[in-house]
Amino acid sequence: MEQIKTFLLLGSLSVLFVFIGGYLGGEGGMLIALLIAGGMNFYAYYFSDTMILKHYNAQEVDPRDAPMLYRVVERLVERANMPMPKVYIIHDHIPNAFATGRNPEHSAVAITTGLLELLHEEEIEGVMAHELSHVHHRDILIATVAATIAGAVAFIANMLQFGAMFGRNNRNGNPLLMLAMAILLPIAASVIQMSISRSREFMADEGAARLSGHPEWLQSALLKLSNYNSRGEVQGATPENAHMFIVSPFDGKNLSFTNLFRTHPTTEQRIERLEMLKKELGTYEEKHKLYDRHYV
Repeated sequence: MEQIKTFLLLGSLSVLFVFIGGYLGGEGGMLIALLIAGGMNFYAYYFSDTMILKHYNAQEVDPRDAPMLYRVVERLVERANMPMPKVYIIHDHIPNAFATGRNPEHSAVAITTGLLELLHEEEIEGVMAHELSHVHHRDILIATVAATIAGAVAFIANMLQFGAMFGRNNRNGNPLLMLAMAILLPIAASVIQMSISRSREFMADEGAARLSGHPEWLQSALLKLSNYNSRGEVQGATPENAHMFIVSPFDGKNLSFTNLFRTHPTTEQRIERLEMLKKELGTYEEKHKLYDRHYV
């Protein structure tokens, strides 16, 4: 279901791009915007893992440095029949984990010392299964495509705003209409992009539940992380970097208007979905039979 939703949302984003690009400059305007946004995101797609890990001063570890963490990741990738990613630890008290890399062959998972201190081993396994599911589903590629189109829409919208301010009507364009489009269309593109992100989070949760065989492990981890975030201790969290957190850093805050721009579903929604999976998967042995059949 989430795969279909992602496809439909990407289609909607593409239609929005075609509409605004065609209105402003026909195929030429669309092509210029797409090339600029595509070039920026091409660089991000291939080098974002290095940049992100360097930004957080992440340290690569091996079985001697972090035996429990490495054991958990090894167990999961063996079960998923995936290549072993590089494993990193970030010395930060804020509990968090993320995956990066353009494909399973070039991937890494990172976890903070704060998360290692907050969670038990089973909960860490649930979190790592979630991050490996992102790698398995190639979510970084999906996010890059969505960001490319949304960036192109924003670029064209800026051109629309410029044209409206200086009275440069495109074809039979109305300056007021152009200005309204310049303001509203990038917002619409951002809403669609964030909806795609939320769909991929649901998919990663489901993949983690099937991979670990224990949805309750991820449920417990999500609840602890949400409780931590609700205390307002996540320093440095912004809407721009919210996607780097396993749980929205704004959980527990009164941000009803910005719910449309959430990179993650609410923790309540995620726990509810996982509860449904617990009933579906049944016993431990049945869970892994279903995982082998539907996930690998």
